[in-house]
Amino acid sequence: MTQHDRLLIIDFGSQVTQLIARRLRELNVYCEIHPYNRVDEAFLQAFAPKAVIFSGGPASVYWDGAPMPPKGVFDLGVPILGICYGQQVMMHVLGGHVEGGHGTAEFGKAFVTPTADRLPLLDGWFDAGDEQVWMSHGDHVSKIAPGFRVYGTSPNAPFAITADPDRRFYAVQFHPEVHHTPRGAKLYENFVHLAGFKGDWTMGAYREEAIRKIREQVGDAKVICGLSGGVDSSVAAVLIHEAIGDQLTCVFVDHGLLRLGEAEQVVSMFRDHYNMPLIHADESDLFLGALEGISDPEVKRKTIGKLFIDVFQKHAHEVGGAQFLAQGTLYPDVIESVSFSGGPSVTIKSHHNVGGLPEKMGLKLVEPLRELFKDEVRALGRELGLPQSFIGRHPFPGPGLAIRCPGEITREKLEILRRADAVYIDQIRKHGLYDDIWQAFAAILPMRTVGVMGDGRTYDYALALRAVTSVDGMTADYYPFTHDFLGETATRIINEVKGVNRVFYDCTSKPPGTIELE
Repeated sequence: MTQHDRLLIIDFGSQVTQLIARRLRELNVYCEIHPYNRVDEAFLQAFAPKAVIFSGGPASVYWDGAPMPPKGVFDLGVPILGICYGQQVMMHVLGGHVEGGHGTAEFGKAFVTPTADRLPLLDGWFDAGDEQVWMSHGDHVSKIAPGFRVYGTSPNAPFAITADPDRRFYAVQFHPEVHHTPRGAKLYENFVHLAGFKGDWTMGAYREEAIRKIREQVGDAKVICGLSGGVDSSVAAVLIHEAIGDQLTCVFVDHGLLRLGEAEQVVSMFRDHYNMPLIHADESDLFLGALEGISDPEVKRKTIGKLFIDVFQKHAHEVGGAQFLAQGTLYPDVIESVSFSGGPSVTIKSHHNVGGLPEKMGLKLVEPLRELFKDEVRALGRELGLPQSFIGRHPFPGPGLAIRCPGEITREKLEILRRADAVYIDQIRKHGLYDDIWQAFAAILPMRTVGVMGDGRTYDYALALRAVTSVDGMTADYYPFTHDFLGETATRIINEVKGVNRVFYDCTSKPPGTIELE
């Protein structure tokens, strides 16, 4: 997107670097994250950033081989903001000094006190006294670099906020990008304003540019798209179809592990509503036959993944002459596929992408969403006119209900699970809670329990319900349903779904990587 002003985030290994980019994108500023060891002088010249941010990181600047920015970054004449390790490395390179802990480490909530000097970066800060921030540092700056002054202090960070306004270099010891620094977004807003960003990174502009780029890349060639019915692949398909029309054919593989009515919804929307060429590959018998007798969760995943590739390849050949494969790859997938240390890349999530097929079939990739975060994909979906029922859907794993059926998968258990999950989601929608929850699902447990229903004795399956909230998609907490809601939902499931006689609610907090049951 060369016509947009661009901000470069140099990543030194922080666990929350992605949040910096998210905060900037919320301000309609285009930015990219690149590992420090991939940013050299030639890269800087080619990227031509209008501003630069140094992320935090786990290293110490005085270690042998410590991560360092390219020296030329300080000669670009653009504003630079250093965060945590980013502050320390800035001081270290520019003539300051950094020391180890010595009792001045800070982890968690802290409060920063302003000095007498004022700084435009801090407009809107300290209006009501000290500001809450989130600290995460063992080392600390013990001497600031020449030209810098102190604008904020904390009990264990005497140089919590420093700046050289003449060169527009700014450095903070805390993390403004995290939820626990309440006014952090305002600090980023001030920084991009000082850098002169116009805030023109909008979904309307992205849509126009993406369509132009798709047409330039594809020409008059045919494109196939693996459509799952999830948000990412749906938005990618509609965007590409808008760009090239019937040159695109979608392949929807129904592996028999979808939710109640899901296949019909996907086919109806894309074939009927969008009049899009679509191959509906009902391969449920093949998948469920291959999964028969398998209990190990990893074997299940690999079985499904391999079959999906084989089936997709078989049906893709029906298109004939396709030269491109479209995927709903997102920016977090791209970031996570680059090894910070420069070693082998981490595999992009296999259930989000048709892994291995581009090389196997001689296809080139079309990935129009690879610069977007999830919330931006939803915004693009609204821009394209997709119904809210699709845009706002909770994440659903590629292996489908196999993830939510621990132990052996049977058609009986899948039918019970589909109906119970449908009741659960219906309850959440009826109570107006769906959009407050990041993800909710039912799981059928590999156990039967004895129960009494009316005058009879039952021996049926137990069901677990789970619902989590997430602010940033990186951490998750359970949703605090009321006892009345849980009681009403359990009663409906037991009354309406044959085969269940006990319902549990999972109240644990887990990161997104373990939101799924297995």
